[in-house]
Amino acid sequence: MDRALKTVVRKVHDLFKEKGLTLSAAESCTGGLVCHLLTSLPGASGFFEAGVVSYSADAKRRILGVSADVIRRYGVVSEQTAKEMARKVRIVSRTDFSLSTTGNLGPDALEGKDRGLVYIAVAGKGKTWAKELRLSGDREENKREAALEALKFLIEIVERAYYAGN
Repeated sequence: MDRALKTVVRKVHDLFKEKGLTLSAAESCTGGLVCHLLTSLPGASGFFEAGVVSYSADAKRRILGVSADVIRRYGVVSEQTAKEMARKVRIVSRTDFSLSTTGNLGPDALEGKDRGLVYIAVAGKGKTWAKELRLSGDREENKREAALEALKFLIEIVERAYYAGN
C-alpha cells in the first residue's frame, strides 16, 4: 500500500476507534478494494463490520435491496444508487456509518455515461451524503482513486458529524 493510501486508512482506523463507531461498505466499481484497504492494517475488526461487493444491478437489488425503480430511472452509475447502496448496507449490517461506491471505471461507456464517472456515498446519523467524481486515469488508476476518495469522503463526513455538531 502506498503512503497516501496508508495515511488515509490509518486515519479511518483512528477516527472510528476513537469515536467507538462501526462501519460497513457496499462496493460496486471498486470491487472490494475499499474493504481490502480497511482490513490491510491490523485492528479493523474493532470497527469494521461488513462489506458487500454488489457488482451487477441484480445483486444491488437482491442483496442490498436497492430499489429497481431507482436503478431503472437513474442507472447503477448515479448518485441515487450510491446513496441507496449506502443506506441499505448500513441497515443490513447495523452500523453507525456506511460507505458505498458505484461508477464506470472504463474503458467503455456504461449506460451512456462517461468512463471515470463515479459516485460515492456515506450514510450515518440519519443522513446520507454523496459526491460525484470525474476520474481520468486508466481502469486500475480510477479504481485506486475512487477507493481513496471514498475513504477521504468518509473521514470528512464523520469529522463533520462529530466535530461540527451536524
